[in-house]
Amino acid sequence: MINQQKVRFNLNMADENLILNENHPTRADALKNHTLLLETARRLFAERGVEAVPMSAVAEAARVGKGTLYRHFENKTALCQALLDEDQRDLQERTLRRLSAGGDTLANLHWFLTQVILFVDQNAALLCESAHGDQNAMLEHPAHLWWRQTIRGLLLQRRAPGDVDYTADVLYAMLDARMINFQRRFLNYSLDRIIAGLTDVLERLT
Repeated sequence: MINQQKVRFNLNMADENLILNENHPTRADALKNHTLLLETARRLFAERGVEAVPMSAVAEAARVGKGTLYRHFENKTALCQALLDEDQRDLQERTLRRLSAGGDTLANLHWFLTQVILFVDQNAALLCESAHGDQNAMLEHPAHLWWRQTIRGLLLQRRAPGDVDYTADVLYAMLDARMINFQRRFLNYSLDRIIAGLTDVLERLT
């Protein structure tokens, strides 16, 4: 994801009564601060939960000014998206390696759906926060649309019957973080049950 360079403020938020430092950091300092802020946010989110950590706490724990924090991340959504980047890239790279090696299409579909479920479960809080206030943010996000494209491509390779686009939509919708979070937290489904259930749906549809 591209870092936002503009600093925007929501003056209704108590967190954002800011005084910006007019000094211009060097590129090396900016990179160092960017890494520091991500590491600090990841640690605080792991300790307290994403919802419980305001932006001001990240700046305080990282020992940087709020202006520095908001120059790197315009809001908490942008910070969460940046934290997701590394895991997203890893998933994409592993998928490309797996698919470039060929192999059985159905097995590749099983593998890919499993990897996405594991990714979503591991990052559920970040994913839900990054979509805060936008009902379609996750389904329409380019990195997630890539999941749908991958599913659709594999279904086409398998020559799945029926409406391939709709089948891809059904499988893709079941990977939404809110659905998996609902299954895990409210219905108390295990990861094994979610994976087995979606695998069964896949086999019935293909």
